[in-house]
Amino acid sequence: MPLDIPGAEHLHSGKVRDLYSLPSGDLLMVASDRISAYDFVLTPGIPDKGEILTRMSLWWFDRLADLVPNHVISTQVPERVRGRALVCERLEMYPVECVARGYLTGSGLIDYEATGEVCGVPLPPGLVDGSRLPEAIFTPATKAAIGEHDENVSFEAVVETVGADVAERLRDLTLAVYERAEGIARERGIILADTKLEFGVRPDGTIVLADEVLTPDSSRFWPADSWQPGRAQPSYDKQFVRDWLVSPESGWDRASNQQPPQLPAEIVEKTRERYVQAYERLTGELF
Repeated sequence: MPLDIPGAEHLHSGKVRDLYSLPSGDLLMVASDRISAYDFVLTPGIPDKGEILTRMSLWWFDRLADLVPNHVISTQVPERVRGRALVCERLEMYPVECVARGYLTGSGLIDYEATGEVCGVPLPPGLVDGSRLPEAIFTPATKAAIGEHDENVSFEAVVETVGADVAERLRDLTLAVYERAEGIARERGIILADTKLEFGVRPDGTIVLADEVLTPDSSRFWPADSWQPGRAQPSYDKQFVRDWLVSPESGWDRASNQQPPQLPAEIVEKTRERYVQAYERLTGELF
């Protein structure tokens, strides 16, 4: 349920964020503690998750500001959502999930094993789960509604959706952000395997980085010291929850399309620990 925030009108709720309109015409974006996996919103939420995601996005926006403008106007928000909400520009959002991959795993690995390619990008033979790619690649996806799955698409499909000029700009910005962030994370002992970005456009045509950026919800973070291609990697992200859901312990059948079971207290606590670890290792700040 969206919150009742004085002076703010609820517009939309996604899997994790709630969006409100402010009297100024700007947007209030509130990060909840909800967690989603396999296109389901799970219960219960992860304590402090919304605040961790918000703080982490702000930290990254600062480090990317010379590459691309972002949508943040202010962190001065109503008391009820302080720490996990931002006042943001109202943008026309591009209907594309802009994904950069420097390592092969997840849906990219599935595509590669089937075709030798990811989103139409041919890759060398012999790669395995966790392999580092020769160079980072742009592997866009469609934006799906809640309960539906983002589908990997080719660069040509993005061109058809937004035009060649914008498609090239989105690709170049996505790869530039990944390259910058991958280097920063590596210095801190973390591998940024892949990340998903969202962009919008101002009325004057400026492309702006929006939503969240480089959080454990939208990225795969692996401890560099235990990276070992050929197996699933330990992670500082919600892969931990996904792994539990598809384990015999959960009793859930992914093919059933039924709502997954409630997360046990131990899984909730360990997931929170991973989000906190990601935040503290990357930013150097205590949560």
